Amino acid sequence: MTNQPPANCPHAIAISAELDWLGTVIAARLAHFFAGETAPFAPPNAPQHARGSALGDLIARAQLDASARIVFALALAVQVNPAVLDPFFVRNKAIDRPFSEFGGLRTETSSFIPTAITALFLLGGGDTAMRIAMMALFAPDHALRKLAGLELGALPATGATAGTFFGGPLLIAPHRVSELCAGQKPAPDFSPQFPAKRLQSGLTWADLILPREVKHHLDHIAAWLANRDKILDEWGLKARLGHGFKALFYGPPGTGKTLTATLLGQRTGLDVYRIDLSMIVSKYIGETEKNLAQVFDMAEENNWILFFDEADALFGARGAASSANDRHANQEVAYLLQRIEECPALVILATNLRSNIDEAFFRRFQMAVGFPKPDAALRTALWHSVLGKMPLAPDVDLAALARDTPLAGGPITNVARHAAISALRRDATHVSTADLQQAIAGELRKEGRTR
Repeated sequence: MTNQPPANCPHAIAISAELDWLGTVIAARLAHFFAGETAPFAPPNAPQHARGSALGDLIARAQLDASARIVFALALAVQVNPAVLDPFFVRNKAIDRPFSEFGGLRTETSSFIPTAITALFLLGGGDTAMRIAMMALFAPDHALRKLAGLELGALPATGATAGTFFGGPLLIAPHRVSELCAGQKPAPDFSPQFPAKRLQSGLTWADLILPREVKHHLDHIAAWLANRDKILDEWGLKARLGHGFKALFYGPPGTGKTLTATLLGQRTGLDVYRIDLSMIVSKYIGETEKNLAQVFDMAEENNWILFFDEADALFGARGAASSANDRHANQEVAYLLQRIEECPALVILATNLRSNIDEAFFRRFQMAVGFPKPDAALRTALWHSVLGKMPLAPDVDLAALARDTPLAGGPITNVARHAAISALRRDATHVSTADLQQAIAGELRKEGRTR
């Protein structure tokens, strides 16, 4: 192979060397196979990678031996340099078809997708006993699966490997490949394939105006995140408790559920990703689970906080499955529940009504935090916080607005925006009471009330 990675990029150098080595392994195994040799196959020696390269560090951390590295390199080659796999396109001239011994899937773009059968051929050739021994590499608890992130894809519906346990493609999640190539975790793009978007705010924890009881619950969650390892390991609760924490935020719109989740991440130094439930439900069976799997895998690796807004869309009371679509939907919910329960990170679900959440789901939360509409004292604090730097006319009485107008924090922010626009449209230098009252009336109409 003639890959030319940048001289100062140890990550690219390591991957290039690994795939060059894979190419020599493939060539040697094919030569051994076609020569009909009966002597044991000895693959070329694996390269040593410089410390600090992402691939070298992964190999050392997962303690991958040469056999495991061959399997991992096969999956890596598909996404980095598929030409390494071209030798497998040789055909069996005696019967004019591909060699079934090589396994693999052929795509419309003429790419060869290696399967576990391909790996077993490289490792064991035609030696059945050796191939059986090498099957242990694909066990769920092997370091290839648990630490390196190798996955066995869905079994093909047709073809030579249809229905075989090892007939699915060898896969490595794209974000893992990106990290191995660049040496750092990529920032995922919001898309149907990754239905989660990072939440950020210019506000700080001090700007969060909530009842004392709510703040107490949030401090409890933050304390868990800060002391989780001590509680589980030093205090001996690991066998009884999982690493994860599941919380339900419930309350009327605009009471601060999304902002709280965002600032909880800011306070604890963790990224917060909101799951778009409208994007995870796919008409294609299996697509929803695949899209969710990538989100949860990255959350587990990076210790993200996952935030499901309007969670009752998937976690509401369930009815009987009267059709194939209903059964598919229930299957998706079951999968989502399973991943949430197994997730070692903090998962927050939000809903406007506590009663919308199915009781079976509700029992799975470690904490339920209610976000009530603010009382007059909290509304006063909210008005001062939101309008603190806005130039206000002398006649503006924020305490009176708070007393007379039962708005939550979200609507108050909308009032501030509309009032500022109104003042600037009439070339005023200050926001007047009339500007605020007009904006308040608009917000109340949106909520279907006048006062």
